[in-house]
Amino acid sequence: MTPIRLLVVDDHNLFRRGLIALLAQDRRFSVAGEAADAGEAQRSARLLQPDVILLDNHLPGVSGIDAIGGLKAAAPQARVVMLTVSENEEDLAAGLRAGADGYLLKTIDTDELANSIARIWDGDSVISPEMMSKLVGLLRATPSQAMAAAQPEVHAPVAARARVADNDPIHSLSPREGEILRLIAHGASNKLIARELDIAETTVKIHVQHILRKLELSNRVHAAVYATERGWT
Repeated sequence: MTPIRLLVVDDHNLFRRGLIALLAQDRRFSVAGEAADAGEAQRSARLLQPDVILLDNHLPGVSGIDAIGGLKAAAPQARVVMLTVSENEEDLAAGLRAGADGYLLKTIDTDELANSIARIWDGDSVISPEMMSKLVGLLRATPSQAMAAAQPEVHAPVAARARVADNDPIHSLSPREGEILRLIAHGASNKLIARELDIAETTVKIHVQHILRKLELSNRVHAAVYATERGWT
């Protein structure tokens, strides 16, 4: 299998070098480059065309969130993953709005980080469970604003609906897909969903693909937002 090529962007040299050393031990990855600020990251992304960019938010000069657009333009195929200490839900919403494909906390253990990177490159979107619960809380408090923040390409409703419209595509889901959507809305990974429903992880992945296609959504983060806004939690 061709290794996933990584670009690691963090201004703390010790953390950056340690992270690179840990990820280099996993045969799934190849560290293509590193950068300490947004400008260096954009130049490296353009030159190296990495598969996944691990991006800290607290960078000197331009923040990681503000750098996402430039990184996506420099390496259009790259998946951008925020790897940060910030547990602020506003940072999470801003990162998703800017185009981040994942939002992970630096407290994550090495194995879970590696697996999350692989999932993100495989087309998934991953948010640390602690942050998913905050996103759900934000949605429940201000559903319209949170929907717009996390899913800018979809027009948010004027107010949360008391009931789901009869023609909403959510009704096209099978009972099993509905179960899986509810678990996604609670931040469960495919592995946890498989364990909860006692089915194979590959089966969960197929169901998720069907859910996204039926709802015309691009990733599971949008699916979680979609479900929560409709009260499917």
